[in-house]
Amino acid sequence: QVQLVESGGGLVQAGGSLRLSCTASGSIFSITPMGWYRQAPGKQREFVARITSDGRTNYANYGDSVKGRFTISRDNAKNTAYLQMNSLKPEDTAVYYCNANQFDGSSLRDYWGQGTQVTVSS
Repeated sequence: QVQLVESGGGLVQAGGSLRLSCTASGSIFSITPMGWYRQAPGKQREFVARITSDGRTNYANYGDSVKGRFTISRDNAKNTAYLQMNSLKPEDTAVYYCNANQFDGSSLRDYWGQGTQVTVSS
């Protein structure tokens, strides 16, 4: 139903910024919640940010570790969600995954992108 592709990862020094993009294709709806998760080697996948919509207004929430530094947004015309990451820290190093949750018939399904690597050097 939905395919997600992340881009924008790379190597950045501590204190720097990156913007990740997640482009959706397929039958995604403008109100479909989308989010970002990350996973560092040897660690569990961690919630980063999520954006929901009531059809007019977008609402965002964040994991505690990124509050005040990261901003999630979306552009429905481009079927793209973004994660603006500022004041990056070495502990932000991880593979970042885009996620979407959407009903397919009566079932709520999860969709995931392939991930994009973010590496923050000290």
